[in-house]
Amino acid sequence: MFISFTSHENLNAVLVLSNGDFFLGKGIGSYGKTEGELCFNTGLTGYQETLTDPSYANQMIVFTFPHIGNVGTNPEDNEANHPFCKGLVIREDITQPSNFRSTQPLNAWLKHHHLTGIACVDTRALTQSIREKGAHHSLIYFAQDGEQIDIESLWESIKSKPSLLGCELTKVVTTARSYEWNEKSFQLGQTSFAKGEAYSHTIVAMDYGIKRNILRLLVDEGFRVHVMPATASFDDIMSVAPDGVFLSNGPGDPFETAKFTTPVLRQLLDHKVPVFGICMGHQLLALSQGMETVKMHKGHRGTNQPVQHIGSKKVYITSQNHGFCVSDQPIPENVEITYRSLFDGSIEGLQFKHAPAFSVQFHPESSPGPHEARFLFSEFKAMLSKKVR
Repeated sequence: MFISFTSHENLNAVLVLSNGDFFLGKGIGSYGKTEGELCFNTGLTGYQETLTDPSYANQMIVFTFPHIGNVGTNPEDNEANHPFCKGLVIREDITQPSNFRSTQPLNAWLKHHHLTGIACVDTRALTQSIREKGAHHSLIYFAQDGEQIDIESLWESIKSKPSLLGCELTKVVTTARSYEWNEKSFQLGQTSFAKGEAYSHTIVAMDYGIKRNILRLLVDEGFRVHVMPATASFDDIMSVAPDGVFLSNGPGDPFETAKFTTPVLRQLLDHKVPVFGICMGHQLLALSQGMETVKMHKGHRGTNQPVQHIGSKKVYITSQNHGFCVSDQPIPENVEITYRSLFDGSIEGLQFKHAPAFSVQFHPESSPGPHEARFLFSEFKAMLSKKVR
């Protein structure tokens, strides 16, 4: 049963799901209405990195950790120029910042980026709803004081909206033009990011929604990094004579993106160009070899995701953010599964037998998250060094 109410200071926002569920709360960030597919993130840290991760395009994020805002915000932790997500949902009102790196409180940062959210919501109940019923298209409305909020009319506006299945979003978040990146990873005590100088290899990083910390770690490894748009052709890539190609993370349905990336990736593999893909890049590599992807019921989003390397049986705790995964059927003869999730057994890594290429579903750049998988950047460098010799 829907209700209507008059907005006031401590009850001025509503979250409405397309299935008819709704949650009342207190608005944060900018006044107004926003909508997108609802998902939850279980990370205990890194809300700013999460909000600026381009892979969250067209999604609204439920943070399961109750204290959001406690470290404030700063320019160094942005993973993109601005957020591509549509909104956020948190349990408690925004916590006041208490961190020496903070330059701006979270609520002011949200307003600066015109991002709308809702606080004082039972995020445990909301997360359980997503786990049981799956992701839903949802809406947040943050009203001015004294404004009448009609929940039924808000629900009517979204009840038939589709999910992210079938949505191509990499073109929304990718760079408009190619550029070179030479900034290294952040170090405490520095007033600015150090620059890369001596390069051992030249690579192309395909921007399907790439995070800045990925680029920084590539420079840390000694790569000269040329970033190219998601739509770059094989000739565009080869114009800089790369020793290898990195395929980034990104948002949306990989099947739709593969419609224009598959010919390019097949050419790279046919020419034995070393390739390393993560997240969306992992899915696109799989699709280029005739594998399939499926939309997950609730996805993997957080910094505590265990995966196991099949060969060594070693377990790594990883950072993940994906709502689609590579299917177990079919598995071509030229593809070997290297990692699996210990949560649900889904594919988390692939090695390609006919070309120098490998991929993982998780995020080895760990921003935010544990650093256990950062060795994969070194493995990519070793593969390039072997190829060059």
